[in-house]
Amino acid sequence: MRILIALAAVLTATAAGAAPAESWQARGDRLLAAAVAIPSVDGKVGARPVAELLAQEFLKAGFAADDVRVLPYDKTAALMVRLRAGKPKRGAVLLLGHMDVVEALRTDWSRDAFTLTTEGRYYYGRGTGDMKGGLVSQAIALMRLRADRVPLDRDIILFATGDEEDVGEGAAKIVGEWRPLHNAVIALNADGGGGSIDRSGKALGFRLQTSEKTYASFTFTARNRGGHSSRPRADNAIYALAQSLDRLAAYRFTPMLNETVKAYLENAAATRPAPLAAAMRAFAGNANDIAAADVIEADAGEIGMVRTTCVATLLNGGHAENALPQTATATINCRIFPGVAPEQVQAELAKVAGPDVQVAMLNKFGDGTLPSPLTREIVDAYTSAVHARHPGVPIIPEMTPGATDGGRLRANGIPTYGVDGLWRVDPDDMRAHGADERILIEAFHADLDHWYDLIRAIGTPSPSAGKK
Repeated sequence: MRILIALAAVLTATAAGAAPAESWQARGDRLLAAAVAIPSVDGKVGARPVAELLAQEFLKAGFAADDVRVLPYDKTAALMVRLRAGKPKRGAVLLLGHMDVVEALRTDWSRDAFTLTTEGRYYYGRGTGDMKGGLVSQAIALMRLRADRVPLDRDIILFATGDEEDVGEGAAKIVGEWRPLHNAVIALNADGGGGSIDRSGKALGFRLQTSEKTYASFTFTARNRGGHSSRPRADNAIYALAQSLDRLAAYRFTPMLNETVKAYLENAAATRPAPLAAAMRAFAGNANDIAAADVIEADAGEIGMVRTTCVATLLNGGHAENALPQTATATINCRIFPGVAPEQVQAELAKVAGPDVQVAMLNKFGDGTLPSPLTREIVDAYTSAVHARHPGVPIIPEMTPGATDGGRLRANGIPTYGVDGLWRVDPDDMRAHGADERILIEAFHADLDHWYDLIRAIGTPSPSAGKK
């Protein structure tokens, strides 16, 4: 009888023109599916349709038109949404994310990459993890905070860029021409943080990202006078390039240590297998312990944590099947340890490549700045949000081997923290940028609440705010 009465109430409301209430979780699922369905890849539709989709949702949620902006630039767009405090007493908080994704070829995937698919415990789709899931969680949190009339004492501003996976011009605009639009004093990045839980259910820790590597790409180019393929010679552009790549594959940059990496190794060691844990503690205590650094780097989950890494990612050579190659080129992508200049890495690569191969810088993003300070305000808010769903799990400061828009903000005086709440069952199941990208459904639903709790803690008065 109760079910019939409830159904009758829904039907009556629908007939009267009022839609049944949509839960925040259902809204999050719907927005994630709609966002994944947009192939926001550079060279395809771009990120503007995602920005317009989310902008309409914010307007439906009651945000003023002046507080919801789609900002076109180049061939894409950014989204800026302001949740206003009644009487601001502190500087604004910027919620950072991006709407673009890397390409996903149908031939590489076992399913359509641009359709959110449910299978078992997972949502599959390009961008679920990197990072439309986190962006939707931020958006839903802002809508909930407004609906709940939470008494904020500082403005909260969502700023999502449209080219983080490409040239990062949106981040440059956030700290440049768009800075007067927000004047944020800190940033919370959904493109960093998160946690891992092993298959037995044991929490391995949640990461609080305070630092990241510099992203830079270089080209290795070998040139030759060429000739007819019927008269092969030992001096061949493709062979010369291949030999330089063999040397690169075997090369290891000098391991390095900073405050964030030291804290990460010391804290993460408690949750790692004995040989890896011993190496982490050894290198944290002695940055000259090359053997310990090599053990750390040999672990699939720790690659890139203690040294600069460079890897070949693209290859092109020759001009005809019946001609000796005149040019052969490889693109080398490097993730550079904070404090090391890309030019220094270029000089080191030139020695590795050898005299027959020219090394040129293709691009660089970020400058490897020092870590953002771990204030009590940030640590307490993130710890509280994580522990609400995972009591007692360790919170581990982290330098990410990848690069995000956060590096640009950090380099321009805005302390930035990767504080997403998504978690994985298998720490080695890293599918961002790869085939069959996926996230745990329960982790996504938890992330919706995580961002609500986190922003509420940062955006309302706290006795510990600003203290170390």
